[in-house]
Amino acid sequence: MRGYALGLLALNLLTLLWGTTFVVVKGAVGEMTPSLLVFLRFLLASLFFLPWAFRLPKGVWGPGMELAFWLLLGYASQAIGLMHTSASRSAFITALNVVLVPLILGLVGRRLGSVWLAALLAFLGVGFLSYDPRQPPLNVGDLWTLLTAFTYALYIVRLEVHAKAFPSLPLTAVQIFGTALLALPWALWEGVRWEGIPWGAVLYLGVVATALTTWLQTWGQRYVPAPQAAILYTMEPVWATLFAFAVLGERLGFLGGLGAFLVVLATFQAIRRSPA
Repeated sequence: MRGYALGLLALNLLTLLWGTTFVVVKGAVGEMTPSLLVFLRFLLASLFFLPWAFRLPKGVWGPGMELAFWLLLGYASQAIGLMHTSASRSAFITALNVVLVPLILGLVGRRLGSVWLAALLAFLGVGFLSYDPRQPPLNVGDLWTLLTAFTYALYIVRLEVHAKAFPSLPLTAVQIFGTALLALPWALWEGVRWEGIPWGAVLYLGVVATALTTWLQTWGQRYVPAPQAAILYTMEPVWATLFAFAVLGERLGFLGGLGAFLVVLATFQAIRRSPA
């Protein structure tokens, strides 16, 4: 139970940090290509894991590269999507993974019980948080973000398996190295242009929103089952909304407040029971 409690703490801290990134990424992809942004943030993050690169446990490369593949698809599709859709809508569509995770696990025969109710509550809450009647109908950015939700759901499911089999720091190191490696051909194909890069945003995304958050997620999911973790991750748009309210002066409104309440209620519903 101590590990479960610490895992919950790690994943909640993770969502707080994630909540700051949508606006940062949306601003960055307005000044540089998504491929270069993904490559640079993971290349920078990999520097923090160099001490573990020379003492990796046997067999970690295969699982780490599999996770890196899902990470690349998720980060890339989200960055491309944010070129065409709003940050709030991106947060809402990405939150579809809270329903997709139990669906995937249910298809492979895992019994989930009341997790479904918490997942649906969380998704409804994110919908209220992200609702904006001024937004245009479905666009190409939304379709890219649907891919984000699906690949991220697969990442959460597979991370639960691998995080229990390997130490968190070496597994995180391989994920970070692998994602940077896989992103390099994409960046070279689109063409690397160094002028105008928002280095402040890249530094923040690489250190805080990639190196630290990937380790927190890998370590936290050693102890927190994937369905509960997916529900906890829906706290991300709640934090994003609160940051926008506190820093930018944006109004939350009744629906936003209701959505935040439903997400918090869903997280309490998900963690109320001890892990299986």
